[in-house]
Amino acid sequence: MYVIAGLGNPTRQYVNTRHNVGFDVIDALSKKYNIKINEKKHKALLGKGIIAGEKVLLAKPQTFMNASGESVCEILDFYKIEPVENLLVVFDDISLPPGNIRIRRKGSAGGHNGIKSIIRCCGTSDFSRIKVGVGGKPEGWDLADHVLGRFSKEERAWVEDAIVDACQAAEYIVGGDINKAMNMFNAGKRE
Repeated sequence: MYVIAGLGNPTRQYVNTRHNVGFDVIDALSKKYNIKINEKKHKALLGKGIIAGEKVLLAKPQTFMNASGESVCEILDFYKIEPVENLLVVFDDISLPPGNIRIRRKGSAGGHNGIKSIIRCCGTSDFSRIKVGVGGKPEGWDLADHVLGRFSKEERAWVEDAIVDACQAAEYIVGGDINKAMNMFNAGKRE
């Protein structure tokens, strides 16, 4: 089974914020593949289904972003899943313009507190990830205010395109072809 964890913050207050694009991708995967996210356990909202012929578990950790690892690692432990082979994490990235995604096999947290938490709790940085661009913070802004803020109408349209791309990339990755996903999407669409 493949675990696809989209990172975000629970509660209505954070819906459609930059920090919640991981949740947005999980919701899009849920809709595209008719996977009901109807279970609450392991500190997450979960849905089981099939993508690219493989069993998947869609997860939206409900621990708040900075403690995402508590939920993700609990899921991996319960289902005895090796992160290096069967974990895909989807999250926001301020170093990418809205509309772009970037796929990585592994790597550092790059300053992202949700990824830091997963690496700390699971003891490894060897897991696949899809970064969804949300744009850098404007000069003089606080980073928290930026990532917890909402997109402009134009940016939201670009992000909706990126969510579609992230769903396609997730399908390739779950199907065993991360190279195809990287070749197709890592070039970027916007500067």
